[in-house]
Amino acid sequence: MNMIKQNSYRLLRLVNNLIDITRIDSGFMELSLKKENIVQIIENITLSTVEYVKSKSRTIIFDTDIEEKIMIFDPEKMERIILNLISNAVKFTNPGDKIEVNICDKDDKIQIVVRDTGIGIPKEKQKIIFEKFGQVKHLYNRNHEGSGIGLSLVKSLVDMHSGEIYVKSELGEGTEVIIQLPVKFLHEEEDINLIEDYTQSTNVEKIKIEFADIYE
Repeated sequence: MNMIKQNSYRLLRLVNNLIDITRIDSGFMELSLKKENIVQIIENITLSTVEYVKSKSRTIIFDTDIEEKIMIFDPEKMERIILNLISNAVKFTNPGDKIEVNICDKDDKIQIVVRDTGIGIPKEKQKIIFEKFGQVKHLYNRNHEGSGIGLSLVKSLVDMHSGEIYVKSELGEGTEVIIQLPVKFLHEEEDINLIEDYTQSTNVEKIKIEFADIYE
């Protein structure tokens, strides 16, 4: 019964990712921009996955060189980005490996790095991992299978924020996925149109459901 449930959640995740990719490609997906502290949002997302990552015999830590960075972005899309990257890091690491989510202030940009000590990616394959169905299949056994859509979706969501994403990796020495987002602000009159109801409690509850069930 648990296997059926897990497979159902995986199928749901695949369908949702496919729908999102199709909406993006067709120009029907829009950002719901809100003015938030991106550091706090990403910290909450990361910390809410600790127990799940621990259950997989990995460790995850959050680190930042800045406590607050208020900017406009889509918190729900950012959640999808971070959860997909953490999910990938869990899949392509081994028991005992470490995952780190790091935020660095770059003045007019914010840099987000998801780093792991896992199996790594050969240089000649690093260009394809953000393509649809671009999983580096020959490296992975059945324990590392995936749809090959998650990272393509991540890149599309980063692109929608006018950001950049790239990877640094050495085979057998781990991987860093690096995102740089421009720090954008709104004029005061535009703030009226923002809906700032993205509370921590609602956010954490949603993440636990998505990550523990769908992202496994």
